[in-house]
Amino acid sequence: MTTIHVDGRAVWIDGRPRTLLCASLFYFRLPREQWRERLAQVRASGYTCVDVYLPWNFHELAPGRWDFEGRRDVAAFLDLAREEGLYVIARPGPYICSEWDGGALPAWLGLGPELRVRQNEPRYLAQVTAWFDRVLPILAERQLPAGGPVIMVQLENELDFFDCEDRAGYLTHLRDTAVRHGITVPLIACSGQGDLPGATGDVEGVVPASNFYPDDDSPDIEPEVRRYADLVAERGVPLLVTETNRRHRTLRRLLASGAKLIAPYLQSSGWNFGYTPSSGNWGRPGNFMSHGYDFGGYVSSTGLERPEYAEARVLSRVVEAWGPQLALATTVSYGGVDCDFPTSSSLSALELDGGGRLVAVPHLGDALGTAALGGVPVAVAPGSCPLMALDVPLGGATLDLASADLVARADGVLVFSSDVPVTVVLDGTRAEVPVSGRETVGGVILVVLPSAEAARLRSVDDGTVHLADAVAQPDVPEPVAVREVRRRVEAAPEETAGLHQLPPTLESLGVYRGRGAYRTTTDLTGVDELLLSDAADIVDLSVAGRALPTVAGFGAAHRVDVRDVTGEVAVEAVVEIWGHANFDDARLPALRLGALRGLGTLWTVRSVTDVSALWTVHDHWSGEPAPLRTLGGWSSTRVGVPVTYRRTVHSPTPSALHVHGVLAPLRVSVDGGAPETVHTENPWVQLPAGAHELAVTFPHHPSGPGLRAELLALDAVSDWSCATQDDGLLTAFAARDDLAGEAVRLPLALKPGEEAWLDVDLPPSPSPYGLLVRLDATQVRVTGWAGGECVGRVWAGERPEFSGGDPDSLWIPPGWRGLTLFVQGIEGSAPPEIRTLWAGVPTTD
Repeated sequence: MTTIHVDGRAVWIDGRPRTLLCASLFYFRLPREQWRERLAQVRASGYTCVDVYLPWNFHELAPGRWDFEGRRDVAAFLDLAREEGLYVIARPGPYICSEWDGGALPAWLGLGPELRVRQNEPRYLAQVTAWFDRVLPILAERQLPAGGPVIMVQLENELDFFDCEDRAGYLTHLRDTAVRHGITVPLIACSGQGDLPGATGDVEGVVPASNFYPDDDSPDIEPEVRRYADLVAERGVPLLVTETNRRHRTLRRLLASGAKLIAPYLQSSGWNFGYTPSSGNWGRPGNFMSHGYDFGGYVSSTGLERPEYAEARVLSRVVEAWGPQLALATTVSYGGVDCDFPTSSSLSALELDGGGRLVAVPHLGDALGTAALGGVPVAVAPGSCPLMALDVPLGGATLDLASADLVARADGVLVFSSDVPVTVVLDGTRAEVPVSGRETVGGVILVVLPSAEAARLRSVDDGTVHLADAVAQPDVPEPVAVREVRRRVEAAPEETAGLHQLPPTLESLGVYRGRGAYRTTTDLTGVDELLLSDAADIVDLSVAGRALPTVAGFGAAHRVDVRDVTGEVAVEAVVEIWGHANFDDARLPALRLGALRGLGTLWTVRSVTDVSALWTVHDHWSGEPAPLRTLGGWSSTRVGVPVTYRRTVHSPTPSALHVHGVLAPLRVSVDGGAPETVHTENPWVQLPAGAHELAVTFPHHPSGPGLRAELLALDAVSDWSCATQDDGLLTAFAARDDLAGEAVRLPLALKPGEEAWLDVDLPPSPSPYGLLVRLDATQVRVTGWAGGECVGRVWAGERPEFSGGDPDSLWIPPGWRGLTLFVQGIEGSAPPEIRTLWAGVPTTD
């Protein structure tokens, strides 16, 4: 039986210590027909492992509706990984982050008023158990001891970022469930910001792992990583780096600092098909994740290999060449190198099993440099990090120094990879070997390959180095303009969702991905503005038939000017879910993990009163009776010390306090209740009707701009009729080929708020990587479908911040036929228009 275990020295597979290079590869972000090819591509890079998230909400599409077929057949994916010779680290969550819709937590969990996600809480754990009962048997049957590829199973993900009240209880439940399902390979839990107990709960049987995302140019990577190597060694386990940056210079620094598993996140990129990207907190403060999911890894979203792919081949050769000596090595700080270029603040060296060491010498500059080891000067290429050998026994000889990566060793032959001349000292004899050169010292042949050739190294025998043939890069044709489309006469149907006093969440209407419409009439006589609160993700509001600018404020309260409208008018809001939050951020309502989507509440503003003055000052040196000042107007030398301001406000209707000029979080208490935090990004406090005593506390900041406060008296707009279009309905409509339409020559001009369905005939792709479709357009949002799947959404014109990969393209994978576009015109500084569609071959850019 094949075995795996970990201890303080190494990862052991079948009794052999292993150094594992692992690439993220996500089946749910790839066409199924590309799974084998992408897995084989990882294996050909020299990596021996893939880490795989298993998103709960990708498999449970609605409560109790499970799908493990087609592109969701994770068992088939794991079987292919085994066939391609790859180990797998399986990461079933339940929370995965991964910039995925809700971090993979199903959206309907937020409908339970008592259910609290990622807590040791019975309602949540019952849902998690149902998911684990489905997915863990798939993993148990495919563990390494059962002949499968799974060598580790990760529980949760970066729990140390989350305010979990009972970490030990929560992780214990997950561990016990995994054990009950027969998981025998190591159970791991990764920290996101270095808090090992915060990630694992210090639960017995859960191995701590670490995620590192340093600045690639930082000089301080090594001492940080060595600290964690020491901390986990005290626990009797090796340093497992389950996520990190993708640059191989950085990966070498982690290796030298003690990492036994190195798993650069998203080394092999993918695509967010469907309505699956998240809303996240990488913007100011929010962002939408793009459908292209690509952080610059060695394989692009569409499958193209980047220059880092060759770097992977070289590093994997180094790992193979040193074998168990490297896998059992221990890390130490090393001070015996003098550099004339920027480098680490504290170099790391590996004390090899059997003697000698490897010293990682990162060059953080951009010009050729020189390092001196033991008084011997050696060349170091800019941007590189050679693993230099010192005092290594080689049978009957000693390798005193080698200034470059050793990528192969055979009887009487040492092969190095370097793009600068290599210095080798063997049994005291020094040789300078040029790039592409060969020297013989003491009967040992020294060969130096440039890195591009070392990446193609196949074997060495009888002093001959065999390289794989170089792959010629094909010419990239210019994109083709598509200027004629067919506009469908019929619009997509809606499903009626009843009448509601106040706007319900989309999830309560059964829409977990997709969009919904809210319609009512209201009297705007004497009303100058509306207030929209808790709306997310994308709100297209029209009043009296006029489309207003799109609101995408992640739930922040938003004032809407309606001074040019009066009387009884129709109000319509179309709300689209971009994706639920994948991270828990308290600054905005929609960025909270588990937050629901929908229109929120639309209010008419009946009056606005300035309440900046007449606040009493407390909790400083002020005495009794308390002085009256404006909000923030107290003068004091006690800078940075909290000051509390109190005032009573009154409104016969519900109201909202709007505080202008907030630079740092405030603490606001209403009627002596528990204080809530008010943030710069959403400086509002909702109040019920009546009189209320407010207490506002914040550090004294005399250099600040000062605060101004307004009280808005509100009436909720009510009596809404609702209709929905979930992702399944929209996808089914897009796939129809029996609908009437008319040919339209681009450019196509739309009115704000106007929608159009377009069928597009694309040119055949001359590339095995499919087509990328880009829009020359302004003030439109476009959703595309091909091959029965949503292939992405593009927002052209004024838009919120996007993160991830390419936000401006739709990828049509090879073999996915047809393209249907749903186009929405949006209000802005330019009229909505699609001028041209460009269909081009994917590139690595």
